[in-house]
Amino acid sequence: MGLRICKDFEFSASHVIAGLPESHKCARLHGHSYRVRVAVSGAVDEVGFIIDYGELAWIRELIDTRLDHRHLNDVLAVNPTAENIAVWLAEQVCSWLQSRPERQRIRGVEIGVSETPTTWAIYSAELPSV
Repeated sequence: MGLRICKDFEFSASHVIAGLPESHKCARLHGHSYRVRVAVSGAVDEVGFIIDYGELAWIRELIDTRLDHRHLNDVLAVNPTAENIAVWLAEQVCSWLQSRPERQRIRGVEIGVSETPTTWAIYSAELPSV
């Protein structure tokens, strides 16, 4: 697997999970204090970084402007499960990485989304070799 760095973020939002029976608690409007963990794996540069943690600051802005204190059904084009949020965030990060100078060293991205202290949905994406 190799070396990876991780950075955590948080946001609060509401959602309704479509497709569940009416009796399911998640079929009703509810909210969470989400935790997001972004992991980037790859080789280190001459300094010893895969990517500088500071370069990931844009993810905070993305989360703040697109997800935080929003109704996720209104802002995502998918059913806002933790799994789908993880995939959506991974797509955003992978797209951003394509134009980064560190791209040649980066092998993959892993996004974890937690709705409760004991649950995580984790999505891993390998980046194609350059």
